[in-house]
Amino acid sequence: MEIGFCGPGLMGAPMIRHLLSAGHAVQVWNRTRAKADVLVADGATVASTPAELSSRAEAIFLCVLDAPAVEEVVFGTNGVVQGVNESNGASPVRWIVDHGSIPPSATRVFARRAAEADIGWIDAPVSGGVAGAIAGTLAVMAGGDAADVEAVTPVIGAYATRVTRMGAAGAGQTTKLCNQAIVTSTVAAIAEAVSLAQRSGIDAAHLTQALAGGWADSVLLQTFVPRMTQAGQPPIGALSTFQKDVDTIAAAAYETGTPMPVSGTVQQLLRLGAAMGLADADLSGFIDVLHTPRKKA
Repeated sequence: MEIGFCGPGLMGAPMIRHLLSAGHAVQVWNRTRAKADVLVADGATVASTPAELSSRAEAIFLCVLDAPAVEEVVFGTNGVVQGVNESNGASPVRWIVDHGSIPPSATRVFARRAAEADIGWIDAPVSGGVAGAIAGTLAVMAGGDAADVEAVTPVIGAYATRVTRMGAAGAGQTTKLCNQAIVTSTVAAIAEAVSLAQRSGIDAAHLTQALAGGWADSVLLQTFVPRMTQAGQPPIGALSTFQKDVDTIAAAAYETGTPMPVSGTVQQLLRLGAAMGLADADLSGFIDVLHTPRKKA
């Protein structure tokens, strides 16, 4: 398939490489062109604007920061829809696949606007992190028309082991919020456990071995204990991303009347971290909010 991809960042770049390896033609756009240019060596081509992608691509994939970024890329000046409209019916674009994490309410609005241009919208947030993107083992939770989700699933399979349709447009984003409620609360709890161990005179680095196989064991435990106990680890994301997601969870909880006291506490912890200047810290930065030092790598 001819694919346009907006947002070759920590997640997007390895996803693009998997698409290329699977034989798809991929044209890439990014606000900072240098991040797109590095993918030319892997076989991608670079577009100057999102609108330019509309001249070739059947599907446009998005992996951008937030709802305003999605709106600008798709519906703004030199956006995807402008390119479709200016093609006078010649554009091949049939689907937009949004891999970002944005509010379900925004997704439903975008899906309706895309439908006016005869484009199917699939909200397809992912779970598995940068490691999953690199390994090609992401889990995708999708919302959208069943036929549209089915059409793009083989393409998404280049970097995901599972695509689950959860319902109409917005359902994928709601499922992602459920995922992030569990992830952020768990990572915060791991930070508290590491801090308690360290302050009790225990080497918290041994928690991964001591708790392996028990109820507290998880991919998150095995991933974040080393990151919270040793400095110098390469970043896998920023706390500001967690804060964005938890703020969206809070908004969805308000809209639906859902009591979420644990997520509310995590939200305040993340706000404290931002006030401490840790917004751009790695996802393991929960431990720094708790003032617990890490060992040098």
